[in-house]
Amino acid sequence: MDKESRLRRGRRRPSPITRRILAINLLALIILVAGLLYLGEYRRSLIDTELTSLRTQAEMFAAALGEGAVTATGASEQRLIKETAHQLVRRLAQTTGTRARLFAPNGALIADSRLLLGPGGMVQVEELPPPETGNVVLSALLDFYDRFVKHLLAENMPLYHENPAQKASDYPEVLRALAGEASGTVRGTEGSEMMLSVAVPVKRYKQVLGALMLSKESHDIDAVLFQLRLNILKIFVVALAVTVALSLYLAGTIARPIRHLAAAAERVRRSHSRQHNIPDLAGRKDEIGELAMSLRDMTDALWQRMDAIERFAADVAHEIKNPLTSLRSAVETAVRIQDPEQQRRLMTIIKEDVQRLDRLISDISDASRLDAELSRAEQEPVDLGRMLTTLVDVHETTNEKGPRIRLEKVDGLVVNGLEGRLAQVVRNLIANACSFSPPDATVAIRAAPADDWIRVQIDDQGPGIPEGKEKAIFERFYSERPDGEKFGTHSGLGLSISKQIVEAHGGTIAAENRRDAGGKVIGARFVIRLPAA
Repeated sequence: MDKESRLRRGRRRPSPITRRILAINLLALIILVAGLLYLGEYRRSLIDTELTSLRTQAEMFAAALGEGAVTATGASEQRLIKETAHQLVRRLAQTTGTRARLFAPNGALIADSRLLLGPGGMVQVEELPPPETGNVVLSALLDFYDRFVKHLLAENMPLYHENPAQKASDYPEVLRALAGEASGTVRGTEGSEMMLSVAVPVKRYKQVLGALMLSKESHDIDAVLFQLRLNILKIFVVALAVTVALSLYLAGTIARPIRHLAAAAERVRRSHSRQHNIPDLAGRKDEIGELAMSLRDMTDALWQRMDAIERFAADVAHEIKNPLTSLRSAVETAVRIQDPEQQRRLMTIIKEDVQRLDRLISDISDASRLDAELSRAEQEPVDLGRMLTTLVDVHETTNEKGPRIRLEKVDGLVVNGLEGRLAQVVRNLIANACSFSPPDATVAIRAAPADDWIRVQIDDQGPGIPEGKEKAIFERFYSERPDGEKFGTHSGLGLSISKQIVEAHGGTIAAENRRDAGGKVIGARFVIRLPAA
């Protein structure tokens, strides 16, 4: 499947960015709501409140039992009356919705509010749970959530178990009550509910006559928690709708323009004309607007680079065609003539044309390689003062005839760059200055800092630059040589390559004429400015 087909298919389905934004926003909201639904502290506060209420009721029941269901068995001993205690426990617990159990000091069960005396013995009364009036599915889901969180947090409470023949040892809180200490306990049931129980001692004149345990299931607590969770879920639904809407809006403001940019870039890639442009999103004032501007600038730069390559190819073809035409003409003429002298002159022309082609191709190859080398090579600190001194010494040593070079510099002229390429620029300018200056002239080189820049100035004493050609001399294959110089000695790429190298280092290069007090041209001046390290 090609790229265009993938783009069309991508436009028909939800954007991956949209899915990610929705997933992240919804995940954050779901985690928040899941934490709110747990209600751990609120649940504990309700349990503590319920246990306090049970304890208050148990103490009141115990006081009533201590006053109304006790008989004296001796001078200092008292005991609970079983029948009276059973009736009293039954009536006291009937109006409170709790279950009351009374245990004797020996641990035996004396009374249970759920046991009735009947003709055939004891009858146990079971209170049915209230009917389900809410959403059964939602209740089941919340129960599952409670079990999961308790398992995750390792909140395991003891399980409530009731033996057929109950005794005080089945309930630790009852044993503490028989020892004179009131206490409460929370246990879990077979379902997701809890069993809350409080045991208090039954006393008469500071004598513990038994232990009363009140117990109650967590129906009321569960109802309060369910209603609160239902309210939270209602708010969650509203927040979910708002989050989805805002996420889709946010994703649309991001994904849609990016898709437009991708489609436009694909059209530009496939098109052979310039009628397709990158959309102008600069008005967004955000990163996508910056991306659109960068893509537009990049597209313009690519077109300019392609134009430059086309012009360069045309210029190369033109420059190579001239020596080839001359070479072809000389070869065809040499075949026809018989005069040795004329043949010798034609061979000289052929040799010069071949040398010219070789020099031209070498300079073209160097210019073509330059961009790749400048983009790949790692720049390092370069001491321009030391480099200029070395280049001047080499030139003076290898060129005994011709103009002399005078160097004026200061220390500490350091730039970041490629030393070999910067040396190539200076060599080109020195050779250019020497070729235009008389043999007894002096080429002056001055290097000094200028604010945050390093300025290198090269002055010659030649005829200067033709008026209006100060910028044209840096174009490819431009050649304006001194009178008397053999044709074809230079390719016309030296100053163009120098400009390319300097600009790749973040600097500038310019040329101008030097004039005396009367306005007469006395030479040319080239100025290089490079950012200081």
